[in-house]
Amino acid sequence: MKEANITDIKGIRIGHAQDIEGGTGCTVVICEAGATAGVDVRGGGPASRETELLRPVNLVEQIHAVMLSGGSAYGLDAGSGAMRYLEEKNIGFDVGVAVVPIVCGASLFDLVVGDPKCRPDAVMGYEACNNATTEPPAEGNIGAGTGATVGKFLGVERMMKSGLGTYALQIGDLIVGAIVAVNALGDIVDVETGKRLAGILTSDGTAISNTEEIMYAEYSNSRNVFSGNTTIGCIVTNGKMTKTQATKIASIAHNGFARAIRPVHTMVDGDTIFVLSTGEVEVQLDAVGALAAEVMARAINRAAMEARPAYGLKAAVDFMERIK
Repeated sequence: MKEANITDIKGIRIGHAQDIEGGTGCTVVICEAGATAGVDVRGGGPASRETELLRPVNLVEQIHAVMLSGGSAYGLDAGSGAMRYLEEKNIGFDVGVAVVPIVCGASLFDLVVGDPKCRPDAVMGYEACNNATTEPPAEGNIGAGTGATVGKFLGVERMMKSGLGTYALQIGDLIVGAIVAVNALGDIVDVETGKRLAGILTSDGTAISNTEEIMYAEYSNSRNVFSGNTTIGCIVTNGKMTKTQATKIASIAHNGFARAIRPVHTMVDGDTIFVLSTGEVEVQLDAVGALAAEVMARAINRAAMEARPAYGLKAAVDFMERIK
């Protein structure tokens, strides 16, 4: 087993677009030839696009893009830009009189940084598609991770900057990769050491505290922790699977969220994982599931470690020596 790049998978391109001053952006995963897809939505506050058609009982088997964006539910409009981009290339589901590109997506809540009136729209989504390449994707404060933050249980004064991360592994011809924008209510935990990489700060801002312990201490208090947070991501693989199997892999990949985010899947997180399969390599499904959880957890760690201080918020790099 060796490390790989998610864009090593044939037919996959990834692009970002963002408004740094506005504090938001979007990231698109494109498979123009179509990819078998599944999804699993967890948490209590999702903002998502075209997830219903990915239910195994429904007609469409393959999709052409996944759009991950900031902007809360407003950011779902970025998917319209991807539809226009793909339609111009005559890519989509043939309905006789036209083609309909199948673009799924999910958005995270980043309105508390930058300008809350700045949200990903169709123009930004189209730009992300134009920027999509087979090069290793940039990480950190970019794309859907531009305005991402973590550790928000006690409000903006105690939260930290997070971002977007990727990670992939290859065994023989099989590649399984993850891309994720980490905007969790909770803290990010190193999957190897168990140390907190980013999350809720102590009251003086000099160290990373523990969201779970704070929640336990305040179990009887009702607290407004924003209308949404949400970690959104995608597993991409060249392993061959059906739509039903892709849906199961999406479910298993949430184990990666659980390894790296504490607490996870809260009522104010809309945690969502898509799966895209290009179907080139025969695989044993449980092996793909185990790899999916592993790469997702490590991509979450990278999202924290590649983030840089912004919008007056500290990032993991500010505590690097203590983390080590």
